[in-house]
Amino acid sequence: MKLLIDFLPILLFFVAYKFAGIYWATAVAIGATAVQVAWFWARRRRVETLPLATLGLLVVFGGLTIALHDPIFVMWKPTLVNWLFAAVFISSHWIGERTLIERMMGQAIELPQPIWTRLNALWSGFFVFLGLANLFVVYVGSGFYEAHQALLAATGESGVDLSACATLYTGTVLDLCNAAQARESTWVDFKLFGMMGLTIAFVIAQTLYLSRHAKEDQQPQALETD
Repeated sequence: MKLLIDFLPILLFFVAYKFAGIYWATAVAIGATAVQVAWFWARRRRVETLPLATLGLLVVFGGLTIALHDPIFVMWKPTLVNWLFAAVFISSHWIGERTLIERMMGQAIELPQPIWTRLNALWSGFFVFLGLANLFVVYVGSGFYEAHQALLAATGESGVDLSACATLYTGTVLDLCNAAQARESTWVDFKLFGMMGLTIAFVIAQTLYLSRHAKEDQQPQALETD
């Protein structure tokens, strides 16, 4: 249930984008995340810092996207959220007696302290990587930024609704608008499927890593029994 609640804002953003474009999708994501935080509060009478920080970043950068009609702000949000996660994981090396990953998983599995430290560092690096991967897709992989800037230069406008290209433009400008919209859609697909795929692959790799060390921990006990 919790996994579904965590995933819901991203899924609703994706669905809303396919039907109504990025501005409505951003508004839906802000509303869904606010409801998510309210649900956490209703259940526990407290909300952890990271969900609140995520909501704050979405309100600020999503709000800028809606107000200025510029998708680039909401496109930066996943990077900033992932880098915030990385900062929290990194700081836990020096704040408190246990790293964050050990606090999260320590009740389920026992590992030597160096393994917890290494695992925490791997999660930190993964979140940094996700943030960089998102920026790569925005500026290089999808070609969105270049296509969007070309459209703005052709129209002389500061913001464009890419979901309404056919009703706003004709000729060459319509081609530019369609190209920008297609590249924007590539980023949206990456935000859902690409980041999820990378995360699942990382979790699988982590599971294999943990199982290997669990076997190593169990082997001496078996030898002593013999």
